[in-house]
Amino acid sequence: MADRSAPSCHLRLEWVYGYRGHQCRNNLYYTAAKEIVYFVAGVGVVYSPREHRQKFYLGHQDDIISLALHPERVLVATGQVGKEPYICVWDSYTVQTVSVLKDVHTHGIACLAFDLDGQRLVSVGLDSKNTVCVWDWRKGKLLSMAPGHTDRIFDISWDLYQPNKLVSCGVKHIKFWSLCGNSLTPKRGVFGKTGDLQTILCLACARDEVTYSGALNGDIYVWKGINLVRTIQGAHAAGIFSMNACEEGFATGGRDGCVRLWDLNFKPITVIDLRETDQGYKGLSVRSVCWRGDHILVGTQDSEIFEIVVHERNKPFLLMQGHCEGELWALAVHPTKPLAMTGSDDRSVRIWSLIDHALIARCNMEEPIRCAAVSTDGIHLALGMKDGSFTVLRVRDMTEVVHIKDRKEAIHELKYSPDGNFLAVGSNDSSVDIYGVVQRYKKVGECVGSLSFITHMDWSSDSKYLQTNDGNGRRLFYRMPGGKEVTNKEELKGIQWASWTCVSGLEVNGIWPKYSDINDINSVDANFIGQVMVTADDYGIVKLFRYPCLRKGAKFKKYLGHSAHVTNVRWSHDHQWVVSIGGADHSVFQWKFVPDRKLKDNLHIAPQESLVDSNSDESDSDQSDVPELDSEIEQETQITYRRQVYKEDLPQLKEQCKEKRKSAASKRRERAPGNSIRLHFVHGYRGYDCRSNLFYTQTGEIVYHVAAVGVVYNRQQNTQRFYLGHDDDILCLAIHPLKDYVATGQVGRDSSIHIWDTETIKPLSVLKGYHQYGVCAVDFSADGKRLASVGIDDNHTIVLWDWKKGEKLSAVRGSKDKIFVVKINPYMPDKLITVGIKHMKFWRRAGGGLIGRKGCIGALGRTDTMMCAVYGWTEEMAFSGTSTGDVCIWRDVFLIKTVKAHDGPVFSMHALEKGFVTGGKDGVVALWDDTFERCLKTYAIKRAALAPGSKGLLLEDNPSIRAISLGHGHILVGTKNGEILEVDKSGPITLLVQGHMEGEVWGLATHPHLPICATVSDDKTLRIWDLSPSHCMLAVRKLKKGGRCCCFSPDGKALAVGLNDGSFLIVNADTLEDLVSFQHRKDVISEIRFSPGAGKYLAVASCDNFVDIYNVMSSKRVGICKGASSYITHMDWDIRGKLLQVNTGAKEQLFFEAPRGKKQTIPSLEVEKIGWASWTSVLGSCCEGIWPIIGEVTDVTASCLTSDSKVLATGDDFGFVKLFRYPAKGKFGKFKRYVAHSTHVTNVRWTYDDSLLVTVGGADTSLMLWTYEMEGHRDSRQCDSEESDLDSEEDGGYDSDVTRENEINYTIKALSTNIRPMFGIKPHLQQKEPTLDERQGVVR
Repeated sequence: MADRSAPSCHLRLEWVYGYRGHQCRNNLYYTAAKEIVYFVAGVGVVYSPREHRQKFYLGHQDDIISLALHPERVLVATGQVGKEPYICVWDSYTVQTVSVLKDVHTHGIACLAFDLDGQRLVSVGLDSKNTVCVWDWRKGKLLSMAPGHTDRIFDISWDLYQPNKLVSCGVKHIKFWSLCGNSLTPKRGVFGKTGDLQTILCLACARDEVTYSGALNGDIYVWKGINLVRTIQGAHAAGIFSMNACEEGFATGGRDGCVRLWDLNFKPITVIDLRETDQGYKGLSVRSVCWRGDHILVGTQDSEIFEIVVHERNKPFLLMQGHCEGELWALAVHPTKPLAMTGSDDRSVRIWSLIDHALIARCNMEEPIRCAAVSTDGIHLALGMKDGSFTVLRVRDMTEVVHIKDRKEAIHELKYSPDGNFLAVGSNDSSVDIYGVVQRYKKVGECVGSLSFITHMDWSSDSKYLQTNDGNGRRLFYRMPGGKEVTNKEELKGIQWASWTCVSGLEVNGIWPKYSDINDINSVDANFIGQVMVTADDYGIVKLFRYPCLRKGAKFKKYLGHSAHVTNVRWSHDHQWVVSIGGADHSVFQWKFVPDRKLKDNLHIAPQESLVDSNSDESDSDQSDVPELDSEIEQETQITYRRQVYKEDLPQLKEQCKEKRKSAASKRRERAPGNSIRLHFVHGYRGYDCRSNLFYTQTGEIVYHVAAVGVVYNRQQNTQRFYLGHDDDILCLAIHPLKDYVATGQVGRDSSIHIWDTETIKPLSVLKGYHQYGVCAVDFSADGKRLASVGIDDNHTIVLWDWKKGEKLSAVRGSKDKIFVVKINPYMPDKLITVGIKHMKFWRRAGGGLIGRKGCIGALGRTDTMMCAVYGWTEEMAFSGTSTGDVCIWRDVFLIKTVKAHDGPVFSMHALEKGFVTGGKDGVVALWDDTFERCLKTYAIKRAALAPGSKGLLLEDNPSIRAISLGHGHILVGTKNGEILEVDKSGPITLLVQGHMEGEVWGLATHPHLPICATVSDDKTLRIWDLSPSHCMLAVRKLKKGGRCCCFSPDGKALAVGLNDGSFLIVNADTLEDLVSFQHRKDVISEIRFSPGAGKYLAVASCDNFVDIYNVMSSKRVGICKGASSYITHMDWDIRGKLLQVNTGAKEQLFFEAPRGKKQTIPSLEVEKIGWASWTSVLGSCCEGIWPIIGEVTDVTASCLTSDSKVLATGDDFGFVKLFRYPAKGKFGKFKRYVAHSTHVTNVRWTYDDSLLVTVGGADTSLMLWTYEMEGHRDSRQCDSEESDLDSEEDGGYDSDVTRENEINYTIKALSTNIRPMFGIKPHLQQKEPTLDERQGVVR
């Protein structure tokens, strides 16, 4: 049975034995419902003494160490330890999270306290400064923080009679704080002569600025203001750990085991000495007291909870018991009764009743106990000790039968044989001793095959064999009772094992993660009948697997609650329960086993919410039983948006290069050119890895994105306007409900989200500081006030923003795998859904955190990969599209049905007033009614349906649909192939915008006398574009391979194209049909050029370091240029067609004679005199200045000179297009710089008349047209200059202050860190007046 799926049954926490008394104080209270709230390990417990029932809060993932009760006594705040600890505020009635407070403390949260009206919460951290924080806990917002003290703080409290005052105390100090605005200021308490300076452990505030505090020596110190006014000496005989104020007065509890009650003026009322009562014992120490009416709750150091009724104070009632401090390792279950036995380093052995949830017997031993076993008849209990001895007790009355010490090192495992005749005892001396039970435990055998300590053992059903595991992970077999090792495989084949608790062996292979070689699984126990097993590991997790579990990396269900390592786990004798014990948290957890048939009845019970998914089917390797991912999705999940160098790194890199610049700065450098360019039109739409990123604006324009540009396209005029605030790939776009603002998120080291106005193209707010590497999804709330975003960091962090204020409201780790979409619930802005790879999660905001619940699929199958989602017509209905073509319909978190909608993934969905529209990989747009019962209409995107007014050609029928939007009587569709289409409801389709598909675009050529250009890309297409105002694609041809270069012949009739397999074609420039094709090379053809004039020769450069020269007329190769030491990057002919200039990847500038290809050496002065037919080279003295200071990090990939030889345009790896004066002599020339492409600009070309500059952007697939503007043109458009007219100082010193001042353009404040100038006011600097909202008429 090699099933790798998770078992369908599950465990439910039923009882926790114990109470955390050690290292904690003041953590035990009565709630308003008279229940008792406390914590143990990582679980908040609400215990009802009347019904003897427990409820559990499971929102933490590590030890809880602090607890505070809200003044209304229903809500509880708990704080945990950990690297990134957080505080949960939860409801003690429903045990659901109300708020999460995070991202501030480190190490742990030592104390918590609510203020008088319960609005604010103060917390103290365990960091070195013991930071004190005040929270508006409902909003999850930090109001104030300050360093608390250099030493530990033990208690903090709000002064209940003076607002905004707090008191904290700890090691050798007490501090009185006042909160004013957002600043916390402390004053130290003055001990003076009244009392000794000493550690204060607890405190309580009273009227008239009086504070009572409990000291380490047992005195009570009374403070007035900040001065110590008197001491009550000897209130307790030792340290006072807890003080609790109530209406009647104060209760204190101390290390002396006494509880004292005091009236409101701190006059003694009574003393209760718990050590003297029936249940008392020497050394009892009180850690927590709570006085309510005539009841007093007491928590002790040794994990007991007592309840005392005041008028019967000598008869305290013991409510809860647990093991004391010390590791807990020993666990055994009774073979016939519902009993569990545990033994710990506290030297006690205890027997628990699993039915009554109570301790029924305990016995103290001489030594710490490390393991336990009960004999088959249930009469004897054997205990293995840390000192190498073992003791056998009678279960009936806990009297000793024998005590034997044959070993020096700890006994870690012992087991009785199924026939009851033998006891096997495994020790850390690497051996197992066998004792005869009937012969009064005489030693009858010894197994000595192991080289390491014995960890686990199991007997065979016939008691003839024993298998062992040791610390080296070896599994050995012995014949019993003599102990001879069995190595013969045949003999082992038929053995039936009586139990399975070993961690190594074929049957339990699957419990180990795929690539793990560590022994962090402490315990296993198999339930043969139910075919499941439980495991316990070092991470505090109890897991449920199928048994047997043969293949590594099997799936499981996991359960949290224990904080550190879980040391042992066992099934009860009838498999009704699982008992697990925690090492350091020394707690005993009892889990109810719910078989799968019961699960069906339980479906109406909502799953337990938690911050960490307790009931997860994920295994460590999640890829095991996934259906094949759709190829497109597969491709997309493999895209990495990481960059070697981010634009944010530029200022630093420039700093590092300053040294080199100093030498250059002395030379007089050329000014930047006077002429400039302006972005005019962009061909392209990012559809290959983005979804739902295309919308109609209020005015009927179309907004979308490509590369680093937000585009607003007017389809009537065929013009575009651009938002240029981003400096790297935009990955997502969402539109405000009023359709006038959009939010776009980009790639970046600390990536930003911009909210901008589609009318004015100005930014309204920029959000950053939370997403690493990039933002892949954004969504506005229905009221437009909030924005949700998802990052592409490893945790796919989800953040909820108040975008106008620029404030983060809540954040949470989303998922390990990619998340594609986030949607805010239109009816409840505190709820959202995310969908992604095998992921559908429903979130609700809780303070600064978000609580997620996985979608419940029930019996309907497993979580599919979801590609899109929308909310429906009520707040609980949601719809998601899967990677297999289904639409899932959800109510609340439950999947209620699925509808087959498309063949292949459903990539996009849009909700209408009465229905839905979906689009999929099958290229079909489908309209549905409002319940997805009927499909009302489908539109297939086909060439035949294209209307005559289309701006271009459809590359293929039924392209994969990535975005759908409705409005203005049309359906707007974006495809994976980079096309934007408008579908009329009556059927005809108009193509509006298109660009290259996924793959890098390198090849670019402009026509010698017409406004057209050609591009060729790795997407295996060759395209011809019209650059005149009609801006459309004129022709396209699919190629067998991708291409990297192209060139028109001088008469414009032929077009040469170099392909990536080393071949090249010459095609008719109008029809794109083949004229000739050749293949002489194996590697990529990197550049191709016709000789000027008649175009007699064709030079073809390849990445094999050669340039071949062909005679175009005779179609023969006539020369080969050899001598380059690296691949060829650029090539230019001289005017006569007799000389070739070549650049290589090794930055060589070489010259060859044509057509033979003989290498020539030409001095640089001569090079300048030669007339070149074109200049696209990046090397040589004429363009020394185009290389930036950080030339080692980035390459200038392309250049092109205007026909008047005045201005050189360059493209580089940073996505910058720059203009230089030509010749650019001297290093680090000045330039104008433009950002619109995202990563590298692979090619730049001027049109034949220099009216346009055409650039292509490599991986961003876009083709951009820039209009060339002469000097003097500029005043009209100062507002949106993206150039660095005054190049910021980083690119070289100014010659003098005067020229610098002359050149400053005061309309821009160039931010030295930001690459491109931005407008608008940063959110936190905006005035809070309503004037911010220019749209006064709109009621929000």
